[in-house]
Amino acid sequence: MLYFSALLPSTPAYAPEAKRLFDALEAQGVAYRLLDGTKDIWLRDFMPVRTRSGKFVSFRYEPGYLADDPELRTDFRRDIAPHFPPENLVYSDLNLDGGNVVFSPARDVAVVSDRVFAENPGVSRAALVGALERLLEARVIVIPSLPSDMTGHADGMVRFLDEKTVLGNATPYQNGLEQRIAKTLRENGIETLDFPYFSVPKGGAIGSYLNFLETESAVFLPVFGAPEDETARRNAAALFAKPIVPVLLDKIARKGGCLHCISWEWAEPAKQEEKTR
Repeated sequence: MLYFSALLPSTPAYAPEAKRLFDALEAQGVAYRLLDGTKDIWLRDFMPVRTRSGKFVSFRYEPGYLADDPELRTDFRRDIAPHFPPENLVYSDLNLDGGNVVFSPARDVAVVSDRVFAENPGVSRAALVGALERLLEARVIVIPSLPSDMTGHADGMVRFLDEKTVLGNATPYQNGLEQRIAKTLRENGIETLDFPYFSVPKGGAIGSYLNFLETESAVFLPVFGAPEDETARRNAAALFAKPIVPVLLDKIARKGGCLHCISWEWAEPAKQEEKTR
């Protein structure tokens, strides 16, 4: 079951794009629910992370980029947890955004960016990686993040295609970030394929086609009304056997995230009204 914040359709700036997204999901037969009680729309970051055994790990959500905006920090345990069965939930005091965890399809490997070290300054790097591997039930690979990126999330830099291949942004930054990411992954037995990407000044996540939403029935691809959209669609169609469904997300993307950022999956239905026709 897919979840989205109830703030998406109720916020005037987001409502038209939310409708486009929900219409696209319904056309593909994808069920979804709206979640009340969130302080922001970025569910991926503050909701629990699912491991390969079906366990859900709720990490502490106190990212440095929201240090001056505490009203935007959703506390899962306090604000959201009453809606969900507690049996498979585990709480951790480690500070980690869900958008900074990218699993392989089998969830045997988890890629996180080195931003996690800055968010947990009191824990040694070795101890932090070890703790994450135990909690996530996966081999953890730490990739470099872009210092100027507000969140430094891994889901804006890599997405798994299969257990041995990830997709990475095709346009390299001037400091060679993509090359350094590819080198780190190659050293861990994972190859990187280029995926379309572009950026615009103060554009947030505009151009981040990598932040798609993959479901069992389709891949929902963020598009931005740009000439590069068709190239991204063709590239995705060549990589995935599923239908590729473009979803225009200009305003949401300008706030810093796309489809993967605003969505979240849960194994059991919560007590919310299902929004399917």
